[in-house]
Amino acid sequence: MIPDLGRYEFTVLAAYGVTLALLAALVGLSLWRARRVARALTRQEERAKAGRAANGV
Repeated sequence: MIPDLGRYEFTVLAAYGVTLALLAALVGLSLWRARRVARALTRQEERAKAGRAANGV
């Protein structure tokens, strides 16, 4: 199913491989950061809720 790329086969396939690896890294970093930000937001909301409860609001 792979077309005959001749002498450029390694270069083209390597470019595809690098592209896929970079895309996977970007997705992984995005998911990691989203989880980190969600945890920080949850902690901040808990602190705000505790502060309101301490002030009687």
